[in-house]
Amino acid sequence: MRLLFLLVFLLSLNFSNAQLFDKEKVLNKENIDKKRWSWGYFLGFNAYDFQIKYKEQGEDIEVGKNPSFNVGLIGNLRINDYLDLRLEPGVVFANRSLTFPDNDPLNPLLNGEIREVNSSYIHIPLLLKFSAKRINNFKPFIIGGASVSTNLSSNEDNPQDNEAGQFRMKTNNYYYEIGFGVDFYFEYFKFTPSIRGVFGMGNELIRDDADTDNDPLTNSPYTSNIESVKTRGIFINFLFQ
Repeated sequence: MRLLFLLVFLLSLNFSNAQLFDKEKVLNKENIDKKRWSWGYFLGFNAYDFQIKYKEQGEDIEVGKNPSFNVGLIGNLRINDYLDLRLEPGVVFANRSLTFPDNDPLNPLLNGEIREVNSSYIHIPLLLKFSAKRINNFKPFIIGGASVSTNLSSNEDNPQDNEAGQFRMKTNNYYYEIGFGVDFYFEYFKFTPSIRGVFGMGNELIRDDADTDNDPLTNSPYTSNIESVKTRGIFINFLFQ
């Protein structure tokens, strides 16, 4: 993901420099941003992570992150020359793994088990896009807002828990998002690479059934010491309009 981040940045910088010093200054798609409504689609990559907080500090649960992909549609409402309201519904696939500690003093029953957390999200962000003034055929912007997602692979209603190898999460979750990007105007379309951070606002953990008994002697070694689990991630998207 760091390599992709660097690649997007270098491409953006290269295009920007080319536009700044281009003597011809021919404006492509000159009126595309003047439309009240505009549409498009995006393809991209993501790296999802977990932010885990504990009740007592012991050995951390190791989170493994695997890059995956996302795809979706764009609906853009122009408010003025510098401000747009944007809806980007899409499908996000995320692959993470949790490695529980071995010989943790707080949970001596753990022995390094691994739980694969494969998620498929219907992800719907509502975003405000703040753009700078267009310079030749490029225009930088920052973007931010809130989003909601439905995790189709959450296992929330699964009667089996970690004792049976199932790590469970809540189905519906909420996030805030912030990022930046650059609009590039070509002869036939507008191309926009962007980078955005996604941060979960609520606890997504479904506790093991043993934790609901409030009996410290029978509490689950997997989830009893976890205060909260929140998703965070990075999107690298390529938009076409």
